[in-house]
Amino acid sequence: MSIHFEEIRKETLYIALEIVNSNPEYNVLENDLAARELADLEKEFLNPKTISVFIKLDDTYIGVMDYVLENPNDHFPWLGLLMIHADYQGYGFGAQAYAHIENEMDKRGLDRVRIGVIKENTKARHFWELLGFKYYNTADWENGRVIFCYEKFIG
Repeated sequence: MSIHFEEIRKETLYIALEIVNSNPEYNVLENDLAARELADLEKEFLNPKTISVFIKLDDTYIGVMDYVLENPNDHFPWLGLLMIHADYQGYGFGAQAYAHIENEMDKRGLDRVRIGVIKENTKARHFWELLGFKYYNTADWENGRVIFCYEKFIG
């Protein structure tokens, strides 16, 4: 079984919605609602600013990832979201997907990647710290939320 990526398109957005809505705890942390709507995801995943892909295990859609290779604010690559469907969590697929994207960034000559994690999302903070990310800043985000900024040097 191998992990690979497929671009999220308008006609496959409903699959992304099912993946995102399998994680109601995260949705509440992000926007106070347990479920997201298709229109929300269209703005998030179908825009010219970010690269949005499905994480697939052979032919099965198991997650979504959204990232930029260069954030215009600091000129570093940022991983905006890596989410695994609730049914597939705990098997190492998130770490495998991240390893693939880190390898791609390394091949492009990028030396670090940054992420922002909602302060209250202790599960995600622990996950990223296990993968070698180090905290470097706290920032205010949308709707009064606080995020912890992390980065990892790669290469």
